[in-house]
Amino acid sequence: VKRFEELVSCGFYSNARFHRVIPGFIAQVGIAADPAVYAKWGNSPIRDDPVKAKNEPGTVSFAMRGPDTRSCQIFVNYKDNSADLDSQGFSPIAKVKEGMDVIIALTVPGGSGPDQPTLKERGNAYLDEAFPGLSEIVE
Repeated sequence: VKRFEELVSCGFYSNARFHRVIPGFIAQVGIAADPAVYAKWGNSPIRDDPVKAKNEPGTVSFAMRGPDTRSCQIFVNYKDNSADLDSQGFSPIAKVKEGMDVIIALTVPGGSGPDQPTLKERGNAYLDEAFPGLSEIVE
């Protein structure tokens, strides 16, 4: 939770766009609009937390590529994903209290969505060119 608080406090998520949406599964955000900001936080992973809550609808968890690789990308669970995600170490850190209908309505056009390495390298300039209209966090 401490890392999430740090990211919110420094404005990391301001103008970040929901770049990965899998209907009936999750909506993911957390690649900063500015590549320099992403480089600072995205390349500074934190250790995993024990899973103390279930990945139920509306819970927010850090994305990861394996043990101790959490950094700044987060996702919101659309459904009860606890059977799949809890055993993989995805530890919920928060729960959406209101506005879940807005999160469920998110879409990412263009098939599989943005290429994450390109997004990390170019930030929102890449999204403006290739994926205009993605929903973003204002602040």
